[in-house]
Amino acid sequence: MRQFLMGCASSLAVLAGATALGSSPAQAWSLEEAAEPYSGSEINVIFLDRPGYRAIIDLLPEFEEKTGITVNYEIVPYENSRERQVLNFTSMGDLTIALVDLVWIGEFAENGWIVPAEEFTADPEITDPNLNLEGFFPLLLNAFGTWNNTVYGLPFDNYSGLLFYNSCMLQEAGFDAPPETWDELLNTYAPKLTDAANNKFAFALQSLRGETQSADSFMRVLWPFGGSLLNDEFRSNLESAESQKGLQFRQDLMQYMPPGIVSWDHAEAVNGLAQGQVAMITEWSSFYSTLVDPSTSTIVDCLKVAPEPAGPAGRLPALGGFSLAVASQAPEDLQKASWLFIQWATSEEIARRYVEAGGVSGRTSIYEEADIKQNYQFVEPMVASWQKGVPEFRPRFPAWPAISEIVAEWGSRMMLGEVTPEAGAKEIGTRMESVLENEGYYDGSKELLQ
Repeated sequence: MRQFLMGCASSLAVLAGATALGSSPAQAWSLEEAAEPYSGSEINVIFLDRPGYRAIIDLLPEFEEKTGITVNYEIVPYENSRERQVLNFTSMGDLTIALVDLVWIGEFAENGWIVPAEEFTADPEITDPNLNLEGFFPLLLNAFGTWNNTVYGLPFDNYSGLLFYNSCMLQEAGFDAPPETWDELLNTYAPKLTDAANNKFAFALQSLRGETQSADSFMRVLWPFGGSLLNDEFRSNLESAESQKGLQFRQDLMQYMPPGIVSWDHAEAVNGLAQGQVAMITEWSSFYSTLVDPSTSTIVDCLKVAPEPAGPAGRLPALGGFSLAVASQAPEDLQKASWLFIQWATSEEIARRYVEAGGVSGRTSIYEEADIKQNYQFVEPMVASWQKGVPEFRPRFPAWPAISEIVAEWGSRMMLGEVTPEAGAKEIGTRMESVLENEGYYDGSKELLQ
């Protein structure tokens, strides 16, 4: 980890230096003038049906008016977004921007589908001298945009796992604050907040088979309990005492969750809280706007937000989100036009408007504003969670999609009681190590990077 962070710092220094080369004076550069050679061009990107994307769509007319560049976007379900992009890249399609999930950065970078940012920051004609890469939360730039010490993408639509809770339900059960630890949630809060006969439950953990199961459910109970998917040698760590404790904890907590929780995705978990069926959920910070919207939530006056509970290893919340990177398949002029959009969409200049429209910025400065902290409950716990985190909360290497399918299958079978956590962990470990062996991680063909 130390070597990874030092490498990222070095890469940042190179990028910052390259940006500074074209920074005299700052007022001499403008987006309008930089975009003149590309006016009339069209760039293409995939968006998701989430608040952060709806927010940037609301702001798009400003960019298009200033630049004359048309941003064509297609809204694709998350579950299909990687496949759609990979197919586009391998067939030399029309995407000029890559939407890069935390767990896709290794795959996209190692396959050469995205362009290192320094190819653009070295060009003062297309790089804003106020780009300020150091203005991103370091954890976000490292985790979402950096691979093997090279920055490729800029953080966009980034999340932290937070505890959203119905304070009215907690107060009725005798609690004036949320649980500080997972143990407290299970043994003190959950029994008093669950009334299955009346369809009321303490907690909901989104666990639908797929990436939701592997990343949002399975991995969420490993790190806080001191476990992990892999050890330093890239062998399975799932049979360790710490990993087993976390996986067994999830089984124990299921008695306080709604029936059929293994078929719940994010939408069902958020709706369960919003409609008063469940008292607490651990969900991405981006769902805050849904939970405070009276048209989608019945608990607006009762909604509170806190950091995810701590485990024996401390508070290590889920880390999720994306970066935007330039697609290498695009012609040079469209690459530059895409870079102009990426800078603008992730800039400090529009950060306030982006947040007010429902997005989550990766910039530090916007969250230092007093009114932002006051008006958005999620800000302080989210910012606190971004001070320390695990970039490899989900492994970011190219092998993750194949491993995710294995974890999703056997993680679901654990929750359904078809296998024990111990037997399921052993099965995942065997299959996962077979994938990693075929990928060349054990014979030295590939570096042990995740």
